[in-house]
Amino acid sequence: MNMSKLWQVTKLIRSKNSGPFELTFDIIFKERATYEKVRDAKLINADWFGKTYRLKPEVVAIINYDAANAIKITIPRPVISGDIDDGDVFGGQQYGPLVDLEVPQ
Repeated sequence: MNMSKLWQVTKLIRSKNSGPFELTFDIIFKERATYEKVRDAKLINADWFGKTYRLKPEVVAIINYDAANAIKITIPRPVISGDIDDGDVFGGQQYGPLVDLEVPQ
């Protein structure tokens, strides 16, 4: 099976606020077949996300949105948006660990 980095097979990988208490990640694939391979391989899962973002897997919500060839992940923010300890008010810099994830092509 050919493997690629996630950034190579997607149109968009982003993170953003989902309100002041949550972050959401959107992964939109270029091709339906690649989306289905990644979705079915379940490489993007609550255990991986929990380990990567130092969370309990049970607080990670993952939605496969077939109509858009997309995977959406929502997690609690480590600190409330705008808090004095918040280094990323809009949540737009949190997607970094996703881009180099090895996925089937």
